[in-house]
Amino acid sequence: MVSEEKAFDVGPAGIEVTYERSGDPQAPPVLLVMGAGAQLIHWPEGFCAELAARGCQVIRFDNRDAGLSTHFHDAPEPDLPAALAGDASSASYTLSDMAADTVGLLDALGLDSAHLVGVSMGGMIAQQVAIEHPARVRSLTSMMSTTGAPGVGGPDREALSRMTGPPPAVREDVIEQWVRAFLLVGSPGYPSGEDELRERAALAYDRAYDPAGVTRQSVAVLASGDRTAGLRSVRVPALVIHGAADLMCDVSGGRATAEAIPGAELVVIDGMGHHLPRALWPQLAARIADLVHRTETGC
Repeated sequence: MVSEEKAFDVGPAGIEVTYERSGDPQAPPVLLVMGAGAQLIHWPEGFCAELAARGCQVIRFDNRDAGLSTHFHDAPEPDLPAALAGDASSASYTLSDMAADTVGLLDALGLDSAHLVGVSMGGMIAQQVAIEHPARVRSLTSMMSTTGAPGVGGPDREALSRMTGPPPAVREDVIEQWVRAFLLVGSPGYPSGEDELRERAALAYDRAYDPAGVTRQSVAVLASGDRTAGLRSVRVPALVIHGAADLMCDVSGGRATAEAIPGAELVVIDGMGHHLPRALWPQLAARIADLVHRTETGC
């Protein structure tokens, strides 16, 4: 069973969050949390189908300032260079606010708790939920993410410099920029075809394009600090997955996350970069589903 996209007003901020639910509604709920600038459609349908086939109810959604959820167009202009230099005073919100959105979606769906799976910034949000709202998290999977501690999980400087610059004004140029970025930070061991990347980029552009929203999310990450101490308090089963070839979030971020969470399992995948390659969907889904079912049965 696959549902259409729907929306709820959620959390303390009362923002609208668009979500999609698939799989058996009686199966354990797995809430997928996306990264900065990404939308629920960046969780590939094939990956979601792999999870559903392994006995999971799959929920994916748009974070604030992404996709069809609420965008903070009237917020003060975010100053990313200043935030990178240590002054995050232009932040309109933090990861704690985004964690509250996530919990608000659980409330709206009538779920007292869920298994959280987050990638990149989504991994940080999932970590924040586990720290601040521990009763709402059954298990935690943090992928291609980090703790926020200085010196770990940073991007490759050369790759970052090649990806930064003013956003293009023309749809076709935006799409080509996104394709180049995916090719740069993707998985060298599991390359994606340009046609597939271009199709996904076009879909994302036509669904919602808001470069200022991406910047607001990025500043929120920088404003949220180091979660290491908080992660030491997490007591749910945890899985940390990271690509050894990740240029956007160095594998040291995954290692630091696994070291901070008591009992966390660390899986480092050779050839994987900062995306979810099709060839790895079965392996990734199997690891996540195994954690989900072990947690559900207490084994």
